[in-house]
Amino acid sequence: MTASIPALRPLAGRTVLVTGGNRGIGLGLAEGCARAGADVVIWGREQGASDAAAQSLSGHGGKVYVQRCDVSDEDDVIAAFGRTVSEAGAVHAVFANAGTSSAFTPFHEQTNAEWRRVMGVNLDGVVFTLRSAIAHMLEHGEGGSVVGVASMAARIGMRNYSPYSASKGAVVALMQTIAVEYARRGIRANALLPGWVATDMTGEAHPRLVEQITKRTPVARFGTPDDFGAAAAFLADPANIFHTGDSLLIDGGYLKV
Repeated sequence: MTASIPALRPLAGRTVLVTGGNRGIGLGLAEGCARAGADVVIWGREQGASDAAAQSLSGHGGKVYVQRCDVSDEDDVIAAFGRTVSEAGAVHAVFANAGTSSAFTPFHEQTNAEWRRVMGVNLDGVVFTLRSAIAHMLEHGEGGSVVGVASMAARIGMRNYSPYSASKGAVVALMQTIAVEYARRGIRANALLPGWVATDMTGEAHPRLVEQITKRTPVARFGTPDDFGAAAAFLADPANIFHTGDSLLIDGGYLKV
């Protein structure tokens, strides 16, 4: 009789924070880390979605914490991070994932208000979150991993989505800079670039556009949040200390065609 092989849990004893972790890609990231043994903290603005996510994540055996936070508000981020550390203890990996799309509008018609709204979440939110995270990691001295969730829009032009594309390109550059700045302090920094993924944000896409995207993508489908779990566990794993300053593209081969 063959002995069963125990499931690998490389994140056991570690705590992972995921902003926007109550749905979509964020929940996929949180699920991957929870399956790998981590305790998980999810930040979100909708309590009902966060409670449902926590119930799902708790099935993996680790502790789950929920904090309400608007990442575009620096004071809110600082307070939420303080509560997180108070409840969960040392945080070892942070996925700055919370994001928003922009209005489908030509560049010359985009308003300053829309530009600032998108940048407030997609870029400022990453900056505020990772400032707190890195200061905390330097304080506890165990190093860690920080991940900025960008988009393949950082690599290609997306017509009529200039605020979104610009914010995601900035995240990639930010993560490269953080990687260089903190590598010798044991902190790794990488960007994660999703391609077309079936989430609330893409749920209203025109059927013809969905068909065109699916036809172009080598794996012949949209991604799902579950496609990001293994990548999250890899990025949070302290064994991967030599992997930093990278942009990990998960798009089903879309940009290779």
